[in-house]
Amino acid sequence: MSTPAPVPGAEGVLLLVAVHALAAAAAPPLVRLLGRRALYVLGAVPAAALVWALAHTGQIRAGTAVAGTYPWVPQLGLEIAVRVGVLGWLMVVLVGGIGALVLVYSARYFAAGEEGLGRFAAVFTAFAGAMLGLVVSDDLLVLYVFWELTTVFSYLLIGHDPARRASRMAAMQALLVTTLGGLAMLAGFIMLGEHAGTYRWSQIAQAPPGGGYLAVALLLVLLGALSKSAIFPFSFWLPAAMAAPTPVSAYLHAAAMVKAGVFLAALMTPAFGEVGVWRGVLLAAGTVTMLLGGWAALRQHDAKLLLAYGTVSQLGLLMAVFGAGSRDAALAGTAMLLAHALFKAALFLVVGIIDRSTGTRDLRELSGLGRGAPWSAAVAALAAASMAGVPPTAGFVGKEAVFEALLHGSGADRVALAGLVLGSALTVAYALRLLWGAFASKPGVAAVRPRRIGWVFLGPAALLAVAGLAVGVCAPAVGGMLAGYADAVPAAGVPYRLALWHGFTPALGLSVLALAAGSALFLLAGGLPGRLRLPVDGARVYDRVTEWVGRLAVELTGATQRGSLPFYLGVILLTLIVLPGGVMLAGQPWLRPGRAWDTPVQAVVAAGVITAAVFATRALRRLAAMVLVGVTGYGTGVLFVLHGAPDLALTQFLVETVTLVMFVLVLRRLPAKFSQRPILADRRGRVAIGVIVGAVAAGMAYAATGARRVPPVSVGFPEFSVSYGGGRNIVNVTLVDIRAWDTMGEISVLVAAATGVASLIFRGSDALRRHRDALPVIGAQAGRWLATAPDPGTRQQSIILQVVTRLLFHTIVLFSVYLLFSGHNTPGGGFAAGLVCGLALTVRYLAGGRAELNAAAPIDAGVVLGAGLFVSVGAGAAAMPFGGQVLQSAVLDLHLPVLGHVHFVTSVFFDVGVYLIVVGLVLSILRSLGAEMDRQKESDDHTLTEEPA
Repeated sequence: MSTPAPVPGAEGVLLLVAVHALAAAAAPPLVRLLGRRALYVLGAVPAAALVWALAHTGQIRAGTAVAGTYPWVPQLGLEIAVRVGVLGWLMVVLVGGIGALVLVYSARYFAAGEEGLGRFAAVFTAFAGAMLGLVVSDDLLVLYVFWELTTVFSYLLIGHDPARRASRMAAMQALLVTTLGGLAMLAGFIMLGEHAGTYRWSQIAQAPPGGGYLAVALLLVLLGALSKSAIFPFSFWLPAAMAAPTPVSAYLHAAAMVKAGVFLAALMTPAFGEVGVWRGVLLAAGTVTMLLGGWAALRQHDAKLLLAYGTVSQLGLLMAVFGAGSRDAALAGTAMLLAHALFKAALFLVVGIIDRSTGTRDLRELSGLGRGAPWSAAVAALAAASMAGVPPTAGFVGKEAVFEALLHGSGADRVALAGLVLGSALTVAYALRLLWGAFASKPGVAAVRPRRIGWVFLGPAALLAVAGLAVGVCAPAVGGMLAGYADAVPAAGVPYRLALWHGFTPALGLSVLALAAGSALFLLAGGLPGRLRLPVDGARVYDRVTEWVGRLAVELTGATQRGSLPFYLGVILLTLIVLPGGVMLAGQPWLRPGRAWDTPVQAVVAAGVITAAVFATRALRRLAAMVLVGVTGYGTGVLFVLHGAPDLALTQFLVETVTLVMFVLVLRRLPAKFSQRPILADRRGRVAIGVIVGAVAAGMAYAATGARRVPPVSVGFPEFSVSYGGGRNIVNVTLVDIRAWDTMGEISVLVAAATGVASLIFRGSDALRRHRDALPVIGAQAGRWLATAPDPGTRQQSIILQVVTRLLFHTIVLFSVYLLFSGHNTPGGGFAAGLVCGLALTVRYLAGGRAELNAAAPIDAGVVLGAGLFVSVGAGAAAMPFGGQVLQSAVLDLHLPVLGHVHFVTSVFFDVGVYLIVVGLVLSILRSLGAEMDRQKESDDHTLTEEPA
């Protein structure tokens, strides 16, 4: 499929998203430097998105979308596709413009020296960038990535104050609900993308699937959209999110997060507006949400919570309008989308001003504020008028367009219209309740005396309220801009045009009816809020479900996590037998021809391995069982030798030796013999499980090798290792060049494992501190080969072992260095060399104890591990400044004096990092399983000797 040439401006969108990310990273230090004034600087970032959108207004109005496609992960067919049409342009205006104003407002909302202000600034800026990326994405998978980023950032913003339990609970609730919905939406995206052969929405919309397949995909997508926009039955999480600071609420409700679901519905309406599932779900869920949200808003005494339920109600209105699926409904939906963003952001900002200037948001405690803060009252009145649909505001224009579109729709549209008119009456009622409760003088309530606020604090809310008025007055011009989106939806009859006055129409009559009914409801509902209760409370349902899930988790944990390692291992092995073993039996791979061995010697070695394994199961002593298990490992190494793989054999021998030593260090603290349990019948059952697992594992290996249909990629490794890796040791070149990313992941796991072992053994920070403080200074006892070794006669140390250690330690270390640098062409490499050096340290420990080990390696194991990981990562990134790829190596052939020809591959530095990590791992295990356990035993023995008889 050909990729269209980018339309100029697409690069600017990606640059804006990147600038948001960089600004988020720079926000904490900027706040430390400038204090809350840094929010003014950060406000320029979303403002740049607004400027970009305004600069491309002419291009968008002319019908030319800003679009471009850029490769992301070509191997997986992933690309970053950008497309900004009229709907995307409108969302960029809202995301950028309101985001900038909220950041300016936040500079006065938060106190100087506010704790966590740097974190807030960083997360808020990143949130704005994620929302920007979401509304400009044309690739559904990229859209999903930004979708989930908004979920994560909203979680952090809602939980801004982690010390408050309400903040933590609200953040977790929002995260769970929207994430589960997002996962369902992802499944729907995959269904649409796989059917179309592309995830580009602009291409999917041209030829969508049909039938039941489409219905399932749309239901999954709608689960994500409804949960994100808090539509019934997911409405409960949004009011709880009011635990967030007011600037977060203003942005989240007006231009971001909850608008993501509405945006997705609007984006897909031109393609699916006539699909029955799409229309039915959005019309029904949207209408019910508007009614329930408006009903709940009338019950609230907290002004912010009233607006929150009002947002739920208005989001239901938007979803229902876009669900109508007609051209006029699409135009009305975008008009209401713009109007809602303006008046809801303004009202939230005014409520924040009231809270900061009076110390309360409780409508029962506020009185006379209209006289004390007339400008705030005027701004709130203008924004509330738009919310109620009073002319000449944007809210009036949008609602009249909604009524007109549904009046001429189907029977379902007219049913929804009745619900929306009733919901609009509720909107008028709670808008009046907000204004009266916040600013009116109430008998019996003392007048509040607000603190003086500056225009910088009130200015953002005033600008938004005035913008709502301007949009209403300039409705024809705004409608001409938004019509570019609506015209993509099939129209029946004369297209509707936005205007402030259409004459005396039925839609105008419905607007007047809603205003009158809402005013009457407000006047008649003086004592009503306390008695208005819904039969179903989503929050209670959520709490009950989470309680059941928690209880189920406890019961399952109690039934499965019994503290028995044999039980855990038995479940894992039985699963292996039943599932892969059952599939293997069904395939009957043993019917394929094969050969038992290449040479009879392999059979002899295999017989020895089997014999050792059998005797290991019957051994009564732990050490004997461990040695027999080691014999099986050494036998496997011999099989590698017989197969012509000396590098693998060397590594196997070294790993087996180090493993044996580590187990012996632990076995010292355990009883010499196994317990008499389990009883004989259980032991026979375990032996049977072991035999069957061995047969299944061998059968799976045989089936896997016999089922190959194409030549393995490793066939070309011998030639590729020389041409690409510059070495003849295929194993080492594969590890550090061909599959270097795998090695990077493995060494990261090694570092994590070593850290975990050390943290478990060193019980608490005091033990770790004592361990580090015990590291000696070299030269304290110069002249002795084993500088800290005690007198063999007093500690029963082996003189022979000490002498051998004196003779071989440095030779073994030098041999490990040789293996390290020669491993690219001969058996060796960083892993094997690190194991050899680790064995040298092990011998040093066995000869002189933990003090001798510290003298031999007077450095913390964590430092060695960190240095190794740093060297590996640095070596991997070294090629990037020179135009290369990560982990790309270079071959250098030099002619040096005396040395002559030198063949050098830069991947040896990566191997040095592997070497250091392995050495650090062995050193960490020796100090934890060996030295620390010795110290604990000595401490226990000392305690016993001091106890009175």
